[in-house]
Amino acid sequence: MAVEHPTAPPPGDQTRIHNIGYRNYDGPRLGRAYARRSLFSQSLRGSYGLGRSVKSKVLPMLLFVVMCVPAAIMVAVAVATKANELPLDYTRYAIVLQAVISLYVASQAPQSVSRDLRFKTVPLYFSRPIETADYVRAKYAALASALFILTAAPLLVLYVGALLAKLDFADQTKGFAQGLVSVALLSLLFAGLGLVIASVTPRRGFGIAAVIAVLTISFGAVSTLQAIADVQGSSGAVDWIGLFSPITLVDGVQTAFLGADSAFPGGVGPSAGEGVVYLVVALGLVAACYGLLMRRYRKVGL
Repeated sequence: MAVEHPTAPPPGDQTRIHNIGYRNYDGPRLGRAYARRSLFSQSLRGSYGLGRSVKSKVLPMLLFVVMCVPAAIMVAVAVATKANELPLDYTRYAIVLQAVISLYVASQAPQSVSRDLRFKTVPLYFSRPIETADYVRAKYAALASALFILTAAPLLVLYVGALLAKLDFADQTKGFAQGLVSVALLSLLFAGLGLVIASVTPRRGFGIAAVIAVLTISFGAVSTLQAIADVQGSSGAVDWIGLFSPITLVDGVQTAFLGADSAFPGGVGPSAGEGVVYLVVALGLVAACYGLLMRRYRKVGL
């Protein structure tokens, strides 16, 4: 009796296509501009812990309050004593509280970029229409904007309080405008330095320590050398030493061009000619930070 053997089906019959319900996207393609705006807004919100856990909100909000409370106290004193001027000039406020600003940069710059490096998500950004320049500009603009909010808010408190205290409107408006220009330059400079340092390491703790070290050690060293030069009678050297610290750079620019009182030893500060050098160095640092970030993320995105 013959035994029937099953015939193997042709290879082509083994392939099956199943319709599991996927549909093509027919909506609008929003492109690079939308992706850039989204990255900027999310990074800016993240700088104050918005959209994140409660734990992430504590430090940035606390530092924001610390920046604004002295301004509110000064306003209260001015109103209560019917003073003719505020206890502290608008251009001096950020210089006095530069330690708080440095701490904010140290905490938020690594938060902005270190996690992307640690979890290797940067190449995923660049797999979409967004490019390296878009990523760098969005991150830089977000941190600079967050810093501007941090530093401009107490100036607004001072300005509103000065008007409530019925101080001279023209003088207060001029001082407020000068203060905004000063903190805008400070925000650009500190944001660039913080992001460059933080982008070197994917470890957030190392990034925080490095940013604090660079901002505080440079200011301490420059202040010490300026004090020594002033004691030895080298007043000309005091101004040039100020080129080597971010906060003294900002102080020199606003002293030379905004009529601010200098925090340098002796209280003189750079002249208009020296102020040009300060401004060129400050803007050069901003441009250098942007260039370093571009170079860094071109490598990371490969």
